[in-house]
Amino acid sequence: MEEPLIRPLSLTREAAGLRAGDPGLPEYVDRFCALVERVDPLLHAFVPEPGRHGRLRARARELAARYPEPGGRPPLYGVAVGVKDVVHVDGLPTHGGSALPPGVLAGPQAAVVDRLRAAGAMVAGKTVTAEFAGTAPGPTRNPHHPGHTPGGSSSGSAAAVAAGLVPLALGTQTVGSVIRPAAYCGVVGFRPTYGRIPFDGVIPNAPSFDTLGLFTADLAGVALAAPLLCDGWRPAEPGPGPVLGVPDGTYLERVEPGALRAFEEQLERLARAGLTVRRVELFPDLDEIGRRLQAINRFETARSHADWFARFGGLYRPETVASIRVGQGVVPEDRASALRFRERLRERVDRTGAAAGVDLWLAPSATGGAPEGLHGTGDGAMSLPWSFLGRPAVSLPAGHTPEGLPLGLQVVGAVGGDERLLAQAALLERVLTGGRSGQG
Repeated sequence: MEEPLIRPLSLTREAAGLRAGDPGLPEYVDRFCALVERVDPLLHAFVPEPGRHGRLRARARELAARYPEPGGRPPLYGVAVGVKDVVHVDGLPTHGGSALPPGVLAGPQAAVVDRLRAAGAMVAGKTVTAEFAGTAPGPTRNPHHPGHTPGGSSSGSAAAVAAGLVPLALGTQTVGSVIRPAAYCGVVGFRPTYGRIPFDGVIPNAPSFDTLGLFTADLAGVALAAPLLCDGWRPAEPGPGPVLGVPDGTYLERVEPGALRAFEEQLERLARAGLTVRRVELFPDLDEIGRRLQAINRFETARSHADWFARFGGLYRPETVASIRVGQGVVPEDRASALRFRERLRERVDRTGAAAGVDLWLAPSATGGAPEGLHGTGDGAMSLPWSFLGRPAVSLPAGHTPEGLPLGLQVVGAVGGDERLLAQAALLERVLTGGRSGQG
């Protein structure tokens, strides 16, 4: 794969066409499977599935029989959706990006998949994940620059949306596994408030942080899918132009110079559009935040895998083994102390934001563009404090590095404020795209 493969599809347009019968489901399935057969041997976004075409044809017949009239079809009627391979789907094995026997990892279908299917979606297949949503990368390539990582751990989901294989894909985020690959692949990534989408039926990494998220080509796609997947969704109006907070200091010092220049240009564009931008010292103790998160994360990873690792430790990859070994050395008191630290940090960030009148926090989605090579998944530092706090965030495509690698703008809302976050982020998207939104 030498040339970029960037053909992102608008979820809203794909869904509207399928509900109207243009294209019909058999044609849509045939076209999708042909595209996967042609592209995915180079992209490696999907876990191979020999019976994919027949399975999707059967699902298409089922949907067509259940919803013969266009006016009665559900919102995602027939839409092909990629599902990260740590999420259980009836009829498909869960590998978790690992060499463990799939039967060992099996479990009941995830609630989020139940919701997708209730909305009329078709599970296109399992998307490649880093091993157990950790740091040991899978084979997926970046559709923009195939020699670069797509990010992780939701690598296959982000790449599949960027390449136009599917208009919607599910990922998970423990630290930065939705926001970062969305930025690296030039698509929109949404990580809801922690717990907003039920996590049952998903292989855990660190249950104190694990959050289901999604990828689409544009924010309108997230706005269509999120109410179908999140608990208790209540539409929100954007209201007056939000006050935008920028966490100055130690946090932004982690960003590479080219990405930081692009971020500053984005802030200038937003300010010229009439939005208020305020710089606030927010995370002077970023290193301590990272240590506390790691203590919780590694402790919980070791315990999530205690039984499997005892039986199949030799099948785990070195990166995952190292994480588990570190976690085995973390004592419960250290985890409890880190959780108390998190509560104090939440109170401090809430107070600081309120004192500055901040509605949304803005930051780069990643420290820079996608690193070259497929041996790693990139740096999650930009997402780390927000994931630690459980806040919702969305990554918007926002410019490129001098080398042409995509960059993202991370927009962070208040806990439980997902609806307002998406409504206000739409204002930012319009400014950043010059009034255009959506992809063809």
